[in-house]
Amino acid sequence: MKVAVTACSGRLGRAIIAHLCEQIGAENVIGVARTPDSIEAAGIEKRAGDYLSSASMTEALAGADAVIMISAPVKPGTDRVAMHRNVIAAAKAAGVRKILYTSIIGNGDEAGTFFAASQKINRQTEADIEASGLDWVIGRNGLYIELDLGHIVRANESGVYSNNGADGRCGYLTIDEMAYAFARMAIDDAHNGKIYNVIGDLVTQAELVAQANEVFGLHVEYLPISDDENVERFMADPDISARGREVAEMLTGCFQCIRKGAFAVTSDFEAATGRPPKSIRRMMEEVRDAA
Repeated sequence: MKVAVTACSGRLGRAIIAHLCEQIGAENVIGVARTPDSIEAAGIEKRAGDYLSSASMTEALAGADAVIMISAPVKPGTDRVAMHRNVIAAAKAAGVRKILYTSIIGNGDEAGTFFAASQKINRQTEADIEASGLDWVIGRNGLYIELDLGHIVRANESGVYSNNGADGRCGYLTIDEMAYAFARMAIDDAHNGKIYNVIGDLVTQAELVAQANEVFGLHVEYLPISDDENVERFMADPDISARGREVAEMLTGCFQCIRKGAFAVTSDFEAATGRPPKSIRRMMEEVRDAA
């Protein structure tokens, strides 16, 4: 079985490729990116492919049995639904048999949040894939624990970590855990036609901070803030503000979804992989040790 991973130069794509190489061999993995030189994995075939061009994606996916389509990033002025449809059309034209889409968790209570528009794109893409005539799997991932851990660790300087998630619950995973699940789902046809919530244990923001304090030796208190305050918190981060206010609002919307309970969904990780997800504490320890 030969599996292609699109938009694979980012953190999730790199991790998925690493797991695929372990499970089916590097010779059976195709990495697709706008600039193939940005693909770091050794031993795999690297091809150029742009979500804006169905023709380039068709050429990039030639010979693949399955494709893992990583969701296009949020960028102001881009039509992500059209970009995803280009990849779906390319997969069909290239003779790909199966497509897996990395979507986002949510139980439908996202309405009224900054995240609602982005979620609408995910659900439309899911519907497009289901109607494509291809075999398919949808993996709805939770939040990357590494990202929030980074903010919590930096908050040790002030002693306070704040966001607008309040006491809502959400399932976190490391990027590596997510990647492991996506690789398993792509190569095992027993998962075809299913939608999985790829998350770990549900925790509140205060519980997340408390465990981070223990694992990293921090002294941080969690204090909830308003939605508007959280947007400004993100805009004060140069890495986020450089991507625009729309991205800051979208990220704030994720915590709105946590507060509303929209991300408190049942985990399907074990069904997708054959084992339970790693505990929050173990994943934190892995992040700590890797650093």
